[in-house]
Amino acid sequence: MHIEPGVVAGAKMALGYATAAGVFLYAAKLSLKTMNKDGLTALGVRTLLTTLLVFSFFQILPHYPVGVSEVHFILGSTLFLMFGAAPAAIGLAMGLLAQGILFAPADLPQYAMNVTTLLVPLFMIDALARRIIPADTAYKDVTYTQALKLSTAFQAGVVAWVGFWATYGQGFGAESLASVATFSAAYMLVIVVEPLVDLAVLAAAKSLHRLEDSAIFHSRLYQA
Repeated sequence: MHIEPGVVAGAKMALGYATAAGVFLYAAKLSLKTMNKDGLTALGVRTLLTTLLVFSFFQILPHYPVGVSEVHFILGSTLFLMFGAAPAAIGLAMGLLAQGILFAPADLPQYAMNVTTLLVPLFMIDALARRIIPADTAYKDVTYTQALKLSTAFQAGVVAWVGFWATYGQGFGAESLASVATFSAAYMLVIVVEPLVDLAVLAAAKSLHRLEDSAIFHSRLYQA
C-alpha cells in the first residue's frame, strides 16, 4: 500500500496533506470518545500495542513490490476487532511513520497519502461493523462471514485508494492502469488470508478471558 516515490509529485502532493489532515481529525474524535468511555490509560496501552504490532507487520511479515505499490499483510480488521478503531488508527499512523523513519526514509514524502490509504478503510470497517455485527455479539464471537466482510472492505478500500493515487498522479494511461490492476490482483491473497488470521486471533482471545476487565483489549472484544 506504499505509494512509490514519484507516482504523485509536485503540487499534486498537496491533496495528500489535505486528506491526511481530515483522517487525523477524525482519529482525534474517535480517541476522545475512547478516552471518555475507557479512560486515557486504556487508550495509551492499546495505542502502544497497535503501534508495535503495525511496525512488526510492516517489517517482519512478507511484503513485496507489485505494480504501482507494495503488498503488505496489514491486518487492519484484526487490529480493529482486538483494540478498537481509535487505537488501531493511531497505531497504523505511528507504526507507518516509525517504519518510514527507521527503514524507508524514501517513503516519508508520501506519508500523508499512505496514512490516508490506511485510515479511511479502517474508518469504513468501523461503520460496517455496526451494521453487520449484532449489538448483542461480542467481537470474539464474530463469524467467518462477518470477518470476511470486514477484511474485504478494508482491503478493497486500500486498493481503491492506491488506484486513486496512481491515476491521480500518473493519469489513465495503459501502463498506469495495468500497474494498478496487477497490484489489485496480488491483494486477493491478502483478502483470502486475513479473515483466517482474524478468527485465529479471536479464538486465542477467548482463552485470555482473565484479561477481560483489563485495559489491554477493546471492551467490545469480550462484552457486547
